[in-house]
Parts: sequence; C-alpha cells; structure tokens
Amino acid sequence: MNSERNRYNFWHQQQKIAPYLFIAPFYILFIVFMGYPLISSLIMSFYEMRGFQSRIFVGISNFTDLLRDPIFWKSLWNTTYFALGTLILQLPIALGLAILLNAKFVKGKNFLRLAFFAPVLVAGVFVAIIFNLIFDQRAGLINNEFILFGKEIGWLSKGEYVMPAVILTGVWQWAGFNMIFFLAGLQGIRQELYEAAAVDGANWWQSFVHITLPSLRPVIAFVVVVSMIGSFQLFDLPYILTNGGEPADAGSTIVMYLYKNGFQFMRLGYAATIGWVLFIIIAIISIAQLKLLGIFREE
Repeated sequence: MNSERNRYNFWHQQQKIAPYLFIAPFYILFIVFMGYPLISSLIMSFYEMRGFQSRIFVGISNFTDLLRDPIFWKSLWNTTYFALGTLILQLPIALGLAILLNAKFVKGKNFLRLAFFAPVLVAGVFVAIIFNLIFDQRAGLINNEFILFGKEIGWLSKGEYVMPAVILTGVWQWAGFNMIFFLAGLQGIRQELYEAAAVDGANWWQSFVHITLPSLRPVIAFVVVVSMIGSFQLFDLPYILTNGGEPADAGSTIVMYLYKNGFQFMRLGYAATIGWVLFIIIAIISIAQLKLLGIFREE
C-alpha cells in the first residue's frame, strides 16, 4: 500500500514539475540573452565608460548630456522623418497592392505576390548597394530621368535629398511585407457584408470606407506599430547609402549614432544611454498609437 502511494506521489510530483521543465529553456535563454543585457545596459548608462576597463560613475549625466547633444536631436529628427515618411507612403501602397491581389479579375496572383514580396527577401545591405547605384548623381537610373527635364539631383550628396532617398528605398523594400498582412485581413472579411451593402445601393468607395477599413483596423494598428518600431531601429540602409550619415550627419539615425558611440568612439555608457532613451521613445509611440487606433480601451 505504501509503495503504491509513494509511486502515486512520485508521478504526481513529476506532472507538476514537467510543465516548468518544458518552459525552462525559454526563460533561461531570455535571461541570458535579454534580461542580463538589459540590466547591464541600464547600469552602464550611469557610468562614463571608455571601453570595458575604464568606468566612472556619473549618475544621470549621460542623460542630461544627451538632451544637450545636437547630433542626437538631428538623428532623432532624421529617424522621425523616415518613420513618418515611410508610413505615409507605405501604408496606402501596401493596402492598394493587397486590394489589387484580392480582386477576382486579376490573373497571375501567385506570381504578383512573389514579385511584390521579393524585396523583403533581399538583405538590407544588398538593397542599399543597389539603390546606391540607382541614386548615383552621374549614372543613376532615377537621376537620369530628372536630367531629361534639365534638373540634376544629388540624392546622396545634398543634405535635403538624403532622407527622401532613404525613404524611397525603405518603401520599396517593405511595402510587400505589409501587403501580406493587409491581404490576410481582406480575405478574412465576410463577403456577405459587401453583398448586403450592394443591395442597399452602396458603391465601391462607400463599401471600402464603411466595411473594409473598420474591418482592417486591427491589421492597420499592427502594421503601423510594427512599421514605426522598425523605422526607429533603422541602421543598415542609411549607413551604407550615406556612408555613415554623410553629408554632415544628414543621414544619421538614432541607432547609427548609438553604433558610432559604442563601437567607434568606445563610449559604452553613452551608447547604453542612447539605447534606453530609444526604448522609452518606442514604448511611448507604440502605446500612443494603440490608444489612438482604439486597441486599448477604457473599461
């Protein structure tokens, strides 16, 4: 009797422990690769560090210095400019492509999906190299078109054209990615709603405004938030297109400035401060967007 009770208790304990053993690898990896670096970077932000050997506690001086840093504010403006520019262009383009591919009269949909999604599969480094050639002032494909009208634009040599060039590159690369989400959302809308609207005399635009857009609100919220987060983490495209932010930091972004401080100037504490300020900015923007789009509601 005791042996059976002991066997039952043993298997009961195993059943209680088993779920924790299955999820343990995730938490171990999260602590090692996410939790520890986050805490370490927060601690580093309160130190003046020239490499890993020199460490002087400075409190919040890194944060106050950052607020007075003109290059940081220029990088923040460039990043915000890119985020808003790509969002304004990319959202309607991605939605328009999704509507086109969802239409019944369009043929070769599988090929078109692949064609529109293909830029996402290309590494950002190669995209930047390709568009560096396209925006070349002398032999670039886009610049040659402007030369025909008597205007030569230095896309990557004049400060006012640098970020528009980066925005066009980002839209080309990621519009197809967001198109997939909109296409999935469109295919999830019940056709009965459109049929009922047609019976009531609604035209295409009225059905789009009163059925399609409200039904796509969760998808739009997701695309907007993910696009903004990705835009504020921008690094590879402007770094290669502008050769590290030239001219005069016109193409510098927050992540690029973080990289320069951390790996070129070896100001690790200052770089950690930039990283945490970037985290706070992204968190505030994401929460504000979700509230504006009605995802977070007051009970």
